[in-house]
Amino acid sequence: MQMMRLTKARIDGVFVKDLKVQLDERGKLFEIARMDDPQFVSVYGKSIQQVYLTTANPGIVKAWHYHKKQTDCFCCVAGVMKLVLADTRRNSPTFGCINEFFLGPEAPKIVTIPKEVYHGFMAVSHEPATVINVVTECYNSKEPDEYRKAWDDKEIGYDWTIKNF
Repeated sequence: MQMMRLTKARIDGVFVKDLKVQLDERGKLFEIARMDDPQFVSVYGKSIQQVYLTTANPGIVKAWHYHKKQTDCFCCVAGVMKLVLADTRRNSPTFGCINEFFLGPEAPKIVTIPKEVYHGFMAVSHEPATVINVVTECYNSKEPDEYRKAWDDKEIGYDWTIKNF
């Protein structure tokens, strides 16, 4: 495998949408998923299959895995999360690319992660990062659609160290 590289060019099939925040004296609201949104129409083409919440404790890396059937759509609703994607799909025009995204409620967005793209995340805030994931397939505990590598996998070669500029 060729050396993976961090790039600003978006990995093929990844979509990012900034979410519009409605803010007033009562609090705030932002929509995460709308089935009439072009981002979701192109990804799902059918109804949402499952929505779940997951957390990552500060400094803990939850990586790497990909799905053969499932597309993920991540939105961080508390804390700050660094989401990292690695394209190991040999037939992809962005093969070998790594993307980083910083997600949180102060600048809410949703990131669509295509099938067969390795992904992982960690909280880079002092509190846990809370993620809502809108997915195209229901989780099957008897036959999980998850293919894993260690968080420090040498082939991917991503450095999870928090950078202080």
